[in-house]
This record gives sequence, structure tokens and C-alpha cells, in this order.
Amino acid sequence: MADDSSRGLFETRLDIHDRKQFELKLEYQPSGTDAESEYLVEATFFIPRALNITVDTYPREDFYADLHNYVRFKTPVLAFDELLTGNHSPLVQLEQRLTFGVLGPETEVVYDAKMLGCILRGTLRRFARGMKEQCARRTVGLDGVAGPTPPAELQKLAARSIDSTQKVLQRFRSTVALLADKYPLSEKTRASLRLVDEYLSLLVEQFFRKIVVEMDAMPRGGGYSELRRDLMDVVIADESYRKLHGLASVIAPDTDNEEYTHRIGFLKKFCMNILFLDVQRSSPRKAWEEVLFALAAGLAMAFALGVGLFAQNRYPQVSFNFFVIAVIGYMLKDRIKEGLRRLAASFAGKFLFERTTRILDPVTHDDVGVCKEKIDYGNAVEIADEIKRLRAQDDLITAAQGELPESVIRYRKKIVLESDMLPRIADGIVSGVTDIIRVNVERMLHDMDDPDYTIDYVDLEDFSVEKLRASKAYRLDVAFRFSVDDGKHQETTVKLVRLVLDRNGIKRMNEITSSAAGVRSKVTVPSTPPTAPARLAKPTSATI
Repeated sequence: MADDSSRGLFETRLDIHDRKQFELKLEYQPSGTDAESEYLVEATFFIPRALNITVDTYPREDFYADLHNYVRFKTPVLAFDELLTGNHSPLVQLEQRLTFGVLGPETEVVYDAKMLGCILRGTLRRFARGMKEQCARRTVGLDGVAGPTPPAELQKLAARSIDSTQKVLQRFRSTVALLADKYPLSEKTRASLRLVDEYLSLLVEQFFRKIVVEMDAMPRGGGYSELRRDLMDVVIADESYRKLHGLASVIAPDTDNEEYTHRIGFLKKFCMNILFLDVQRSSPRKAWEEVLFALAAGLAMAFALGVGLFAQNRYPQVSFNFFVIAVIGYMLKDRIKEGLRRLAASFAGKFLFERTTRILDPVTHDDVGVCKEKIDYGNAVEIADEIKRLRAQDDLITAAQGELPESVIRYRKKIVLESDMLPRIADGIVSGVTDIIRVNVERMLHDMDDPDYTIDYVDLEDFSVEKLRASKAYRLDVAFRFSVDDGKHQETTVKLVRLVLDRNGIKRMNEITSSAAGVRSKVTVPSTPPTAPARLAKPTSATI
């Protein structure tokens, strides 16, 4: 579920990660017209009160624990031609270490190899997406009948990519072999290069097999069969390569493929870790809160001392009146202190961010930017008019306002990037920063009812009574507000989605638009097909 309204400066994509998590992917791409680029992300959760989510049952610490954040450089974009010949290509830079006879630090050799894996993954993903679009496209023939894309067009597109992919693999493997023969590389470096080689092989196999799967609806005869065979030849060749080297990352139809899944997951993390940025978190709000609390304690103490001095001046210290006034003064001092502490905490919560994170280049440890986060509850949240209008399209929401309460939680994240830092990173091929936010909704599922019910059904023909399956689900609205301030470019966009949840997790995600239809389904989590028919002979759960 992508938002193209800010393409080029601030791109967003919202998707479901699994049954318990949804993911927001943000791409910050400063234009360079200003020294700093500022991005603000707001996510407001409208939670039914039946889920029992409040500031007491779901405090800030728990919310942050359910929030998983990953910040990394955006994967550089290079076409196959650039990957083979461009000066910024990590493959070309590896070959230049042989040409010029200067190896350099071994960490840089491994860095170039990993970067090649990251870039090749993006290049193959774009190739697979292009083939998928071609397979889905319908062309009109001479007879005026729409049919699938002619095989000749698909073969032409595939042939170039197959040839380029094989050249990348051959050149990388030959370069690594020559470097290992010429220089006394450490065992860790040799092992790292072998793992990158395995990852490249798996990438080629994965994406080429994916293309064949996308072609499943295409005709079986003609040039389509030949194209399938060409693509599968690449898959088989890389599987054979890994088998030859005794690697376990080979799919076996008669096993659970646990080792295959583990290795491909590990290799992806191993290669892409060079893109992930270092973060250093701090809590400046706590320091300011302590200062405000100290001022509150000082004001309360000043009041107590004033009352004590007044009593001492008016009554003897051993008198009953002095005793009563001193006790009352202490009681008022204690309440004044707590009241001022609450006011100070409210002030700090309104104007100060709770967490501050410095974002650092993992290689040079230079500052790339800073991230600030905060969470607001209930009345502290101001709802934008655009979000109110979107939610007002649903009569259920409109009628429930003021009658059926809901819990409101807002998460705010402010990112400030040093725009002039990015061109100096990774030879200038890094154009932006990718921010991935995953939100775990498992805490919101605790108080839900059982997802499966049965309802009575009366057949209109013979008036027989049967039991039908019914599903119990809850609706949770999440409003997103994205703002960008990049020198001459300022823009704000709003998006509202509705999560449909049951006790098992997320069933689907709908985007609420301003169209007449109101709600349009955008993303659905595939669920396990029901094993029982829609009509049940006997109830399997409580009857409504």
C-alpha cells in the first residue's frame, strides 16, 4: 500500500508483515537544497474500549517494547549495465583491486562484496517486477482480441537479464578466486566472501523461480514453454553450483527445508547489515522532568517554611496552635508538591520528546541525523480535520462519537537528516535513508472474544434449522500523517487505514479513502482455508 504523493522526497509504504505485526516503510530522500531535511511521522490509534487499552494497561514502556524500528541506508539503485561497467559498481571496484595491485583493508573487500549482494538484490527485484507486469499485461492482436504479452517480448527482456546476471556471477567468482590466490586473506575474510557468493546464487535462484511462478497463468505452448525452460535453466545451474560446493541451501521437496530457510535468512542479514545505521538512544525528557520536579519540591518547601515562620512568629513553639498550623502546613506542602509534579509532567509530555536517537554512519561514525519520539494518550491528542472527515464517512463511527468511548494513542516521530552527509557516503551512491517501523498488535488481542461462533439459520424451503459459521472481529483505525520540510519543499499527507483483528491476529487491512465507497480493501493476509463447511450440523462454539 504505497503513497506516491511525495515521491522523490518522502515515500511511504504500509503493509502487513505477519498475523501479529504491520509494517510502515519510510524512505527519506533529501533534495540537497537545504543543509537539513526534517520529516515528521504521526500514527494515531483509535482503539475500541472493549480491548481494554488505556494508559494504565498499556503504558509507554510497553508501547515502545512493541515498536520495532530499523534504520538503514536506502539500497543503491544500479541497472545491470551500471553494475557491470559503472565506476561506482562494487563489482568494478573489486576488480580494480586486482588491476592496480592494491588490496587495501580486507574489511573494504568484504564491504564491496556485501554491497554487490545488496545492489544485485534490488536489480533482480526490479527485473522480476517488470516481468510480472508484462505477464499481467494484455495486448490486442490483429483480430481485435486481447491476449497475453507475446513470448518474443518476454524472451527479449529475459535474455538481457539472464546474460547480465551470469556475467556478474562469473566475474565476481573469478575476481574472488584471484584475490584469494594473490593475497594472504584471513580465514574470516575468505569465509565472508564464500557466504556472499552463496547469497548471490540464492538471489538469482529465488527471483528467476519467482518469475516462472508468475507465468503460471500464461499459455503452456509456443515460445512461453521455451522461456520457462530458459529461466529454469538458470535456477538449476545455481542449485547445481551450491550442491557441487556441498552447501545445504538447496530446496528438497521431501523435507521441511529448515536449513534452506535458515541459511537464506542469515545470509540476507549478513549482507545487508552494512546498510543498517548505528543508533544511540537517550532520554533527555527525563533530565528535564527531574529539573521541573526539583523546582516543584522547592516551591512546596518554600510554602511550608513560610507557614512555619508565620506560626513561629504568631504562637509559641510549644503551643497547640503552633503544632496544628505546622501539621497543616506540611500536609499542604505535600499536596502542593504532588500537584506541581503533575503539572510539570504534563508540561514535559506536551512539549518534550521522550526518546532521542542519534543516527550514525556505521563505518565513519559520523552523524547522519537525529530521531525524536513521543507517545500521547487521550485528551493530549489533537485529531487533524482531514482525519476526522475520513472517519466521518462511516456511520458507525459518526454515531458512536460521545456514546461509545474509544482509547486514542498517538505515536510521533521526528527525523532530522544532515543532507550534506549522504553524498559523502559509499562513494555517493546512497541517495536516502530507509526507516522501517513494525508495530506488534498482540497486546490488543488479549481481551478479544473467541473468533469463531455459530448462528442459527432457517432454510426457507423446508424451515429446517441449521448452524452457520460466524466470525468475530474488531475494527481498529490507524491514522497516519506524514510531513516533510526540505528547504523549498514542504508537504503534508494523510492516510487512514482500518485493521480488522481477531484473537488470532490481523485478518486484513483496509484503506479508508474519500471516495463514495468509503472503504476500499487494499491488503489481505492469506489465511488457512477452513477445514469445515460453512454450514455445520452441530454447533462448535457458543451460539449467538
